[in-house]
Amino acid sequence: MAETAIIDDADRLRAQAYGLLAHLLARPPSRDLLSTVGALAGDGSPLGRAISDLAVRARTLADDPDGERRAEREYHELFLGVTRGELVPFASYYRTGFLIDRPLARLREDMQALGIERAPGVSEPEDHIAAIAEIMGALAAGTVGTADGEPDLPLQKRFFERHLAPWAGRFFQDLEEASAARLYRPLGTFGRLFLDIETNAFAMIASVPQDAPRGADQREGTIHAP
Repeated sequence: MAETAIIDDADRLRAQAYGLLAHLLARPPSRDLLSTVGALAGDGSPLGRAISDLAVRARTLADDPDGERRAEREYHELFLGVTRGELVPFASYYRTGFLIDRPLARLREDMQALGIERAPGVSEPEDHIAAIAEIMGALAAGTVGTADGEPDLPLQKRFFERHLAPWAGRFFQDLEEASAARLYRPLGTFGRLFLDIETNAFAMIASVPQDAPRGADQREGTIHAP
């Protein structure tokens, strides 16, 4: 059995934030997920207000007999569509204008170095925003990529700067402004603000060499999102 990494409250909250993004962006939310999100409480900070707004909208849908179907329709309009959704939530598309391009290849290289595999039955490319958020959550939680039994922050910084920082802020801003976004509008705000916090925090961490990700303890994992 793998040893559980030692993480502090800040890393636990970071992992939960990435998990929230991954769960809501991977697939249409179930009524149970809407109820869970609806129970969240934010504070008076901009990030906290985004959480409160998201919770109110999720709770409204959870209490509506037709709410789950409404959330599914919104998700479909935003990310799927008939030929494509209003947004295309893939790193390759945002960075190059094409799907399955070099950003996906680099991500796959780093996933392999971390011992992370795509879950069986998942057909979407791994550079979906939900999948990358899930990996960052696993890094923050110490599930993968630990050093001496603790989360490896320089490794997290490098992964973040390679696979989220160049494009995810634009994605979340687009989500805030998307015409189909109702439940997902405050999630866009939350994602944008959270990434700003992560960017500022990582700026205080010394960079690591630009070779493949590494940690003293790289545990294998499976990515389930999207």
